[in-house]
Amino acid sequence: MKARTVAIIKVFAVSWILALAACGGSGGNDGAAPAPRSASAEGLWIGSTSTSRSVTGIVLDDGTYWILYSVPHASSFIAGVVQGTGTSINGSFSSADSIDFNVEGQGINDATLAASYAAKQSFDGSVTYPGLNQAFTFTSSYNAEYDQTPSVSAIAGTYTGIASVAGSNELTTIVVSSPGIVAGTGTGGCKFLGTAVPRATGNMYDLSVVFGGGVCPSGTSTVTGIGYFDSSAQRFYVAALNKSRSNGLIFVGIRS
Repeated sequence: MKARTVAIIKVFAVSWILALAACGGSGGNDGAAPAPRSASAEGLWIGSTSTSRSVTGIVLDDGTYWILYSVPHASSFIAGVVQGTGTSINGSFSSADSIDFNVEGQGINDATLAASYAAKQSFDGSVTYPGLNQAFTFTSSYNAEYDQTPSVSAIAGTYTGIASVAGSNELTTIVVSSPGIVAGTGTGGCKFLGTAVPRATGNMYDLSVVFGGGVCPSGTSTVTGIGYFDSSAQRFYVAALNKSRSNGLIFVGIRS
């Protein structure tokens, strides 16, 4: 009788385990591991172009990107930024709404971007200007600083560099205070005020800046964009555009 009871218990236990396996476990998918995040071109990318310019590329988790490029053979002087929103699919990144905000006198031009990427390894592609019948290519490598956690305390300080808007370049001092307040003053008297907010994903900061009018070439416009702090060089990058993307602000300054 005892042996028969044990046999019945074993049969019941096996049947119960098989039933759980068939339905994925007790309670459906409770406790199941979440699906892995799809690999994308997200990250901080450092490289160069076919036109002898240095590039600092930022691709955010929502596909928005900012690719700052320097003056030829002078990586410390930013000449413009290519901005837009792209899509990552199976190692290809593409964007049809790019604009190039150039401060070398080229103005603002529509563009497209096509790139290939290996997640957290490489981001290589080309920027094409349909209206100008021109293009350039770039190659870049992933910078692991993107994986660090941003904080306002890390960027608090005083930075001096060139602030550029459409048609104007001015030596400017930006002070970032610990609450995330950004205050800028140019040597020509233009002032602006805004905020820097650490992003939830990536070692970057969401920037919003309002110009003070008066002598400011941008009047009282508001620009929004991205901030990145290069901790090794103690350099703060700002790239922001107004809502219509008809003007903006580019700043690179060294912390004193």
